[in-house]
Amino acid sequence: MPPDPVSRPTPGRALDRRGLLASAAGLSALAGSCVTTQSARRDDADGALSEIFSDLGDQSARWKPISAAEKRPRLARLAACLREARVDALLIEPGATLRHLSDVGWGRSERLFALVALADGACFWIVPAFEAPRAERLIAEGGGPQGPLVPWDEHEYAWKPLAAALRERGVERIAIEPEARAFVAQRLDETFGPGRVLSGSVPVRALRGRKDARELELLRAASELTQRAIRAVAERLRPGLTDHELGRWITFAQERLGLRDTWVLPLLGPSAAYPHGEPEGRTLEAGVGILVDTGGELFGYQSDITRSWSFGAPREAEFVRAWNAVHAAQAAAFERMAPGVPCREIDRAARAAIEAAGYPGGYTVFGHRLGHGIGLQGHEEPYFDGGSEVLLEPGMTFSDEPGIYLAGKLGVRLEDIVVVTQGGADVFGSWQSSPESP
Repeated sequence: MPPDPVSRPTPGRALDRRGLLASAAGLSALAGSCVTTQSARRDDADGALSEIFSDLGDQSARWKPISAAEKRPRLARLAACLREARVDALLIEPGATLRHLSDVGWGRSERLFALVALADGACFWIVPAFEAPRAERLIAEGGGPQGPLVPWDEHEYAWKPLAAALRERGVERIAIEPEARAFVAQRLDETFGPGRVLSGSVPVRALRGRKDARELELLRAASELTQRAIRAVAERLRPGLTDHELGRWITFAQERLGLRDTWVLPLLGPSAAYPHGEPEGRTLEAGVGILVDTGGELFGYQSDITRSWSFGAPREAEFVRAWNAVHAAQAAAFERMAPGVPCREIDRAARAAIEAAGYPGGYTVFGHRLGHGIGLQGHEEPYFDGGSEVLLEPGMTFSDEPGIYLAGKLGVRLEDIVVVTQGGADVFGSWQSSPESP
């Protein structure tokens, strides 16, 4: 309903204070009405989905988050990784690597707060001086790592105190965690000395690339829950459902099962011909191809699953041909996985299978790498790409996700999470087995 006419200005005359307040009140009431209406619609939609997915319940209580006590030994493992990389220390800003080592939470700002881990197993924290009491409390509550605080005052910035602390501890070369901001490396390089500040990608990959048993447990569970959500949605699909509605259903089903921070890419028909396409308002019809790329988080660990299938009997023979080729490529890559094999060879195995199925080689129809590492982040090192020299090790986890994309026609991608084992590899959950069902 529009605002009351009495609150509108008379032409040629400015509103007085009372009129202005009345106008503002009217607009506020209208805005509040819109918000209330939208909220009611969301509640109605959630209520309908609750009925549709009434058989799904929160499964997350079956697993436990990794505790600070369980993370504590990881600092010693990091020290070994630093020694192997021949660096004396690693600077870690708040982010995935800090979460891997502790439960200490801190936001990023222009004021440097960081953990510095040393190759001898010790550590210290660099913190703004006025934040030191809060930092001390959060570090204690987060279970460490325990180490002295090196405070810095606003007039001096962090770099000279940090450089002094490094020299005091005999540090000659310090690595910077790969996701630290550029200015951190630049300013420290200016203060500590050129050539002494290095990339930390090698020791961080060594630390986080191989997952321990608890990490594998959560990663497997997250994948299985996402696969279950996709199957639950597929069983309930109906003609006329839009791609946007499909996305909401996938999101709701995953959250119902206990995943958090979910995301979804729902594509129908030709929309899937671009690997990172967007839903375009297409509706579900008999025989149309469906591509759903989705995932969520279970206690910090990620899932990332893609399924391609047709709604009923496939409309196009080319969809089945592409699906079979992608399925064969996924299997060929998986069979090539074993400790000691370079990551690039896994990517090549998938491309060879697609070419053997009669499709052009290289990046012609399969334009992206085969896969990425996964853990606390959906995409993390190492990667299955044609240039990677990284050798596979037991405990490394990856997506195995070949695809075929035919512009203006269709797209097929199959994605599952795999782990390298002592004798080969294992898949989390189950593979898709048919082009007519996820």
